[in-house]
Amino acid sequence: MDSVVRHEENTARGGTRVVPWYRRRAPLGALVGGLVLAGGAVLLCVPGERPGRGAAAPAAGAQAGAAVEAGVPAALPGLAELIGERESRVREHPRDAVSWAVLGAAYVEQGRRTAGADVLYPKAERALRTSLKVRPKGNAEALDGLASLANARRDHGAALEWAEAARRAAPGRWTTYGQLVDAYLGLGDHKKARAALERLRKLRSGPAVLARAAGVYWEQGLREDAQAALADAAAWAASPAEEAAWLERGGQLAFERGERESALSHFRAALRLDPDQWAARAGQGRALAALGRTAQALTAYREALAGQPLPQYALELGELYESLGRGREAREQYALLRERVRRDAAGGVDGALVLGLFEADHGDPASAVRRLRAEWERRPGVAVADALGWALHRAGADREALKYAAIATDRVHGGAVLSAPYSYHRAMVERALKRTANARRHLTEALRLNPYFSPLHARTARAALAGLGEVPDEPLPES
Repeated sequence: MDSVVRHEENTARGGTRVVPWYRRRAPLGALVGGLVLAGGAVLLCVPGERPGRGAAAPAAGAQAGAAVEAGVPAALPGLAELIGERESRVREHPRDAVSWAVLGAAYVEQGRRTAGADVLYPKAERALRTSLKVRPKGNAEALDGLASLANARRDHGAALEWAEAARRAAPGRWTTYGQLVDAYLGLGDHKKARAALERLRKLRSGPAVLARAAGVYWEQGLREDAQAALADAAAWAASPAEEAAWLERGGQLAFERGERESALSHFRAALRLDPDQWAARAGQGRALAALGRTAQALTAYREALAGQPLPQYALELGELYESLGRGREAREQYALLRERVRRDAAGGVDGALVLGLFEADHGDPASAVRRLRAEWERRPGVAVADALGWALHRAGADREALKYAAIATDRVHGGAVLSAPYSYHRAMVERALKRTANARRHLTEALRLNPYFSPLHARTARAALAGLGEVPDEPLPES
């Protein structure tokens, strides 16, 4: 414990680390526990600006304003306070371009963290476009906000255009490069995402940059590097809500590695810091289901959906019910999924990916293929390639399906993501095509990456692998 405390006070890359105000007020045991849950990685980043030692905690609205400006997660109560302040400001000063831009960015963050995208995203767009109308030239704040909104809507092509416009307006504005990273990853261009990340690193260091780096590392297949970057981001976070967000992301990565207990610890730590962290509540359900603690998993999912009824959570809970033979409850969740996709579409959110995966497995595969083909034209990323390949397989077009399954699992545009569902999908396509060696290889890979990746499909993967029997004397599988 003493070594951890000394490390907290020691220098990092030549700079003295200033412990965040809320962490200084926390009990020592909670601090040490938080570092252990974050992975125990050695902290090497240079901290961003924070209150000095002994400084009082800033007001909730001010904290949210700083978070929105830095493009990091903010607490919901602080966001509500910030929005109220800025709404009052623009009513009194309707030509305050900066306040309109901050208000728009706050709406985006509030929509991202709640179930209100259908209302909040259109409000965000109106505020940001008003900012541009008031100050059409050099308004990087509004352009940056529009890029963030487009990324939140999963319209990564538009996000790229807005972010490039923001970059031209203010080449040294570091938050713009975070939007470029997200847009390029969504479009499946991993080489350009890495280039944008390198430019971002030259302009800034700190938790937000580490979290963006973690996303790029994960897409490159550098899973340990991604986990370490998120551990550092959580340890350096400037607020409880921000730390909770990075812990939740670390929990996602731990689960995707098949580390159930570690994932659950991350999610629980995130919820202690921020009870409104609904993604952590859903992650808790995922980890508990993998641990066989089904009743607790169902409760966690229900709570997540009560706070933030995202289509993805409804799909996961529905499949958990289905794996338990509870068809009526599963159908209720699938109906909720469809309704949420429709509502989110009113806010401009692209729900084609989750709806396509749902239709492929539980509805109309031909409809999924049509939807996902259009999605591939809009944003040809790895996740869309995987979903389209799976929908084609479910629709009986296995030869074409293999093309997209290969894109999702091979090194394309500099990517190398390691994903149990992607490997499973490719294996089942290969199995249907009688490519037994390849199917066995990818089924084994899926269950090695994460034996608990789905309550439904992991079970199918194990049965399919057993059905392929022992490895015969045959040529090596194709790469």
